[in-house]
Amino acid sequence: MKKSVLKIVFTIFCFANISCQAQKEQARITVKGTQFYKGDKQYSYIGTNYWYGSLLASKKVGDRKRLIRELDLMQKNGIDNLRILVGGDGGKYDYTVRPALQYEQGKYDQDLLDGLDFLIAEMGKRKMYAVLYLTNNWEWSGGMSQYLEWNGQGPIPVPAIPPNTWPQFMSYTEKFHSCEPCMEALNNHVKFILGRTNAYTKRKYTEDNTIMAWQVGNEPRLFTVENEAKFTVWLNNIVNLIDSLDKYHLISTGSEGKNSSNDDMEVFERTHLNPNIDYLTMHIWPKNWGWYKADDAEKTLPTTLENAGKYIDLHVKVANDLKRPIIIEEFGLPRENEGLVSTASVANRDIFYNYIFQRVAESHKNNGALQAANFWGFGGEGKAVTKDGKWNPGDPLTTDPPQEPQGLNSVFSTDKSTLEIVKKYNLELKK
Repeated sequence: MKKSVLKIVFTIFCFANISCQAQKEQARITVKGTQFYKGDKQYSYIGTNYWYGSLLASKKVGDRKRLIRELDLMQKNGIDNLRILVGGDGGKYDYTVRPALQYEQGKYDQDLLDGLDFLIAEMGKRKMYAVLYLTNNWEWSGGMSQYLEWNGQGPIPVPAIPPNTWPQFMSYTEKFHSCEPCMEALNNHVKFILGRTNAYTKRKYTEDNTIMAWQVGNEPRLFTVENEAKFTVWLNNIVNLIDSLDKYHLISTGSEGKNSSNDDMEVFERTHLNPNIDYLTMHIWPKNWGWYKADDAEKTLPTTLENAGKYIDLHVKVANDLKRPIIIEEFGLPRENEGLVSTASVANRDIFYNYIFQRVAESHKNNGALQAANFWGFGGEGKAVTKDGKWNPGDPLTTDPPQEPQGLNSVFSTDKSTLEIVKKYNLELKK
């Protein structure tokens, strides 16, 4: 009798409490073969990258009203999957995320942790899902290079600060997979985050259906052929650590694919053999890879679509071989002439997006391995403040990280044509 009364009281409380009700209705994301499932229904989606979500959710440096407006707008356009950074680290250099979540090794900004909790709670209310990546191969959020500096490997050769160069940074970051205290420090970060309980929902992160997946990091790379063995040992160890701490959620690596794997698809497959890796990822960056030139868009856009198609096909084959789903979780294209303001045309970007979304829709229709895409990314109400797009602490955040011109690849709230394409395909994928 007492148990029945308690159950009734709990039910009444849940219906009165939006967060509790949302959690009750939120289905868990799982994988069966090459398909994602939301509860017992197949799950395919067009989502976005929203790395700065927890910063925007901060009480001290964020803008929660803006966050709410942006989440509502994304929801209106069918976006229910956000890829979010759980970082950054250090934060003392120009061109890096500031303030940093882990401002010193093992020391955390409580305000930004609260922001992460708030973001996840608000996403849960809207039945959105989060892919949370735990570190970064690149310097813009600290990541692996910051762990190296913290553990006696010398100052980070930040590529954007003269006279440092990309080769120097690559050689520096490659050392991470040989640095035992660095890898242990990242393991401690993983344990800390996965051990957290959300202050708003009172739900453990490891039991929260709003979290779709833990991701090792943003674009972890081998760097050299000689480093494959060390990289693979490290990757397997951290994937297995995540799995040991949380068998409830999915795990992915955050790889670019071929471009992260010494330009070798066999390496990509070899480094993803671990059965605890639940799904694969690929990234496509036509401007960075020299396919697309904004000042010659008419000629290079068709080549971009052709190359993207070939890149997708290579990775889908590996996904089929490994019998796992795959996501195009990063892809972007600048506005006309690399304009940074919201009034610059997105016509070419829309063509590129439409091609990617069409590939996902076709695969979904045929139960193929390519199941989703997260465009890079949603810049919402952010904007470039300086003429050259340089970001300074306190400026409105966009999806473009601090080392890149703000607005370069951002989809703003006012980009109606792009959001209409996103909405169209999300409706199609949910049929």
